[in-house]
Amino acid sequence: MASDAESAGADISARAREELGFSRWWQVAAAAVMMGLVSPYQYVWTVVQQPLGEALSIPLPALGLVFTLFVVIQSGSQFPVGWWRDRHGPRALTLAAGVLAGGGYVGLAYATEVWQIYLLYSLGALGVGIVYTVAVNTALKWFPDRRGLTTGVGTMAFAAGSALFVLPVRANATAEAYGGVFLAMGAVIGVGVIAGALVLRDPPAGWMAEMVDEGGVEETTTGRQYTSREMLRTWQFWLMYAVFVLVSAAGLMLTSLLVQFATEFDLSANITTVSAVVLPIASGVGRLVIGDLSDRYDRRLTMVASFVLSGLGLFLVVWAATGGASLVFVAAVVVSMFFWSPQFSLFPSVVADYYGHEHSSANYALLYSGKMWGGVFGGAVAGWFVLVTSWTTTFLVAGGLTVVSGLASLALRPPER
Repeated sequence: MASDAESAGADISARAREELGFSRWWQVAAAAVMMGLVSPYQYVWTVVQQPLGEALSIPLPALGLVFTLFVVIQSGSQFPVGWWRDRHGPRALTLAAGVLAGGGYVGLAYATEVWQIYLLYSLGALGVGIVYTVAVNTALKWFPDRRGLTTGVGTMAFAAGSALFVLPVRANATAEAYGGVFLAMGAVIGVGVIAGALVLRDPPAGWMAEMVDEGGVEETTTGRQYTSREMLRTWQFWLMYAVFVLVSAAGLMLTSLLVQFATEFDLSANITTVSAVVLPIASGVGRLVIGDLSDRYDRRLTMVASFVLSGLGLFLVVWAATGGASLVFVAAVVVSMFFWSPQFSLFPSVVADYYGHEHSSANYALLYSGKMWGGVFGGAVAGWFVLVTSWTTTFLVAGGLTVVSGLASLALRPPER
C-alpha cells in the first residue's frame, strides 16, 4: 500500500503532467544538461589560462582577475535574474544565457587584449549565473515533494559536468590550438542552452492550491509565499546567510589550496593528483545523495549532520597530512567535500520550504550571494591567514567554523506566519 508521501507525490506528478503535457522530470533533465554545459567556465579555466597567456603574451597574474570577475558576476547576478524570472518566466532569460555563455567562449577565440578577455569572460559569467538560477529554481517550482533530490541533480551536473570537457580541452590546450577549443565549446554551450530554454516552463500561479486546501500535500512549511523583502525581515534568513558564508569559505579554501597544502606536507605527486581528481567527483555525488536524504528525513537535521561531518573531515585532512598517511588524506578529502557540497542542494530546498516557491528564484539568489564572501574568505583571507599563522592552523580553524555552523543550524525553524 502506498505511503502518504508516495500518494502526494503521485498527485503532484499528475497535476504537473496536466500543465506540461509531459513528465515534469524533463524540466529537471533540461536544467541539468544546461548546468553541465556551462560548468567549464568555473572548472576548466585553470586548464586554458596558461596557453591563452602564452599566445597573447599576457602574464598569468594579469589573468588571475578573470576568475575573480567570474565568481563575483556569476554570484552577484542571481538576485536580479531571479527577480525577473519569478515575474516573467525562464525562457527569454535562458535564451539570452545561451547567447552570452556560448558567445563568451566564441569571442575568446578572437581576443587579442587582456581587457577583451575580462569583458568576454564576464559576459559568459552572466550567462552562467542565469543558467544556475533558472536550473535550481526550476526544480524548486515543479518538485515541492522532491526539492532536495532535484536540486541535487542540477547542482551535481554543475560540479561534475566539466569532466566531459577536461580531457579534450587538455589535449588541445596549446598556444596554437586553444582558439579552436574555445570555438567548439562556445558552439556546444550556446546550442545546448538555447535548446534547453525551449523546454523550460514555470507552473502557473496557484497550481498547487487545490491539493494544499484538500490536505493532499503541504506546499511549503509555512503555507505563505514570502517576497524577498519579507524574507529579509526574518532572523532565519540571516542565520542561514552566516552559515552559508562560513561553510562556503571552508569548502572553497580546500578546493583552491588543496594542491599547495599537500605539497607543503611532502605528499607524493600521485596522491596530490588523485586528491584533485576525486574532489569534484565527491562534490557532485554529495549534492545528489544528501539532497535526496533530506527529502526523506528532517532537512534541518540533515543539514546539521552534513556540515558537522564536513568540518570533521577537514580535521582528518590535517591529521593525515601531518602524519604522512597518504590514503587517509585522500579519503579525508572525499569525506569533507562529500558533506560540504550538499549546501548547494540543501539551502535552496530550505529556502523554498520556509518562504514558498513563488519567489524562490530571487529569495535563494539573495542567500547564494554569500558565495562571494565565501570566495573572499576561502581565497584571499585564507592565504593571508596561512602566512601569519600556519597551514595547520588555517585548516583547523576552517574545520572548527564548519562544525560550529552545522551546530548553529539546529536553531533553524520555519518563520511564523
